[in-house]
Amino acid sequence: MASAIHSCLAITSHFKTLSIHTQSCSSQSHFRPLGSFKFSSNLSHSSFSKDCITFTTIRFLHFRAITCKLKISRRQREVEGNKPSSISKNILISDQQTPAPPLVEDGATPESEEAPSSRSVNEWPVVGLLKRLPRRVLTLLSNLPLAIGEMFFIAALMALATVIDQEENLDYYIQKYPEDHPILGLFNWRWVVTLGFDHMFSSPIFLGALALLAASLMACTYTTQIPMVKVARRWSFLQSAEAISKQEFSEKLQRASIQDLGVILMGAGYEVFLKGPCLYAFKGLAGRFAPIGVHLAMLLIMVGGTLSATGSFKGSVTVPQGLNFVMGDVLSPGGFLSTPTEAFNTEVHVNKFSMDYYDSGEVRQFRTDLSLYDLDGKEVLRKTISVNDPLRYGGITIYQTDWSFSALQILKDDEGPFNLAMAPLQINGDKKLYGTFLPVGGADSPKVKGISMLARDLQSIVLYDQEGKFVGVRRPTSNLPIEIDGTKIVILDAIGSTGLQLKTDPGVPIVYAGFGALMLTTCVSFLSHSQIWALQDGTMVVVGGKTNRAKVEFPNELNRLLDRVPELVEPSRKQFESSG
Repeated sequence: MASAIHSCLAITSHFKTLSIHTQSCSSQSHFRPLGSFKFSSNLSHSSFSKDCITFTTIRFLHFRAITCKLKISRRQREVEGNKPSSISKNILISDQQTPAPPLVEDGATPESEEAPSSRSVNEWPVVGLLKRLPRRVLTLLSNLPLAIGEMFFIAALMALATVIDQEENLDYYIQKYPEDHPILGLFNWRWVVTLGFDHMFSSPIFLGALALLAASLMACTYTTQIPMVKVARRWSFLQSAEAISKQEFSEKLQRASIQDLGVILMGAGYEVFLKGPCLYAFKGLAGRFAPIGVHLAMLLIMVGGTLSATGSFKGSVTVPQGLNFVMGDVLSPGGFLSTPTEAFNTEVHVNKFSMDYYDSGEVRQFRTDLSLYDLDGKEVLRKTISVNDPLRYGGITIYQTDWSFSALQILKDDEGPFNLAMAPLQINGDKKLYGTFLPVGGADSPKVKGISMLARDLQSIVLYDQEGKFVGVRRPTSNLPIEIDGTKIVILDAIGSTGLQLKTDPGVPIVYAGFGALMLTTCVSFLSHSQIWALQDGTMVVVGGKTNRAKVEFPNELNRLLDRVPELVEPSRKQFESSG
């Protein structure tokens, strides 16, 4: 008995309907419909040959009706009368441009195949390096309790860095952690300096802990995550109903077609493979790659942090209004990887320093107008910076961090102007107080007397006479004179100083990229890798599946998909005879 196939495809602009009919032929055979279904995915194109049938999908925007029909002549049916059909039902269903699996001869039953990839994980440089390490070393490094211990140790060092002040001079640690009063009877300044806790994030202990954690991540990726991905990338067929029924979810469709099930799964986003009576489908493979991405993102963060700690420059300076400084004179290297650039020769000029105040008189904001000049004296950049609005040039960032009172400009008995330096005074609390002194009287006087001037900010100046009695308050630039002990004083201007912090941090872009990749891969890791197997057993389809996540949602999703599989209807004898 020979076999023939009739396929009819009718697609409209709104609905795409696919009908598959199969015929068992005799001398007066007729077509017998096995089922039909609707799907709203891609235009399907069927091609037929004597040896195999390939069912693939391609994306289309406009549709038209296509009808395909395969006939076998009466003479050919008589010649092949008792020969079995040579058509092997090898069908591939896919909604992506995935290469078809290799065709095999009838009788060959491949258990599994690996999905193609543009580049094998074995070709990665890090993988090649890890292959050279002994298996014992890899097993030890990939130990989960060891990795957790490493992370806790690094967290403890970071917490200790918040307790011990960083980057202070030696005298500071000698005074704070003296040898005669050690903490816990043991910990003193020698421990701080010897172990490098005064610069924790560039100390050998901290960098060594990061290197060990990085080695553990790479070993875990090589020994655990990559093999799991390689296994997940293999698509395999289960050729027994018993094996399919042992899956986490299993169901039996009494009168159904495995081809109908394949197209429905394809429309739900599954990659579907059919071979003979067997079906395999999967989706969410990206979730299997996500742990590798998480490890790589963590490595990026650690590399960026290490580069910031060992390859950066930083420094701070307080500059009065109208003066200059060179960036390279302020910046100090932070580690053995610190390398200066041409931008270090740039000269910075403080054009103007100003402050904004609240109605209560408190300082609200302070700003500095800066100009940058190259070696030729040409202005290359000018910007007014403020708190949280720094200036960036050549990899160097200039932050507005502080302010100070530099000098007070006055007229004395219409002579001057004179610049009186303002000195910070020690007071309780965090309020600033600055003061200066204007001598009055002859130079030969045994006791120097004068006028005292105090200020908390650049808004107002408080004046006291030679006896220390309050005289009055004057605002700079008001030009209002005040007479104290026969001396006429006019306050012309209050000259402030800007507090700037300069910093280079080459690891910042790497750290940002690592955190971005970490957030992305963490979200991707929540994707479920779902697998479905099916077997056509006569008119019954045995379906089974499993997933690594969404254990509750997966059965509900699969039940909804199975409910859409059309039931095969047996035509009546009259319909069968009328079709002849």
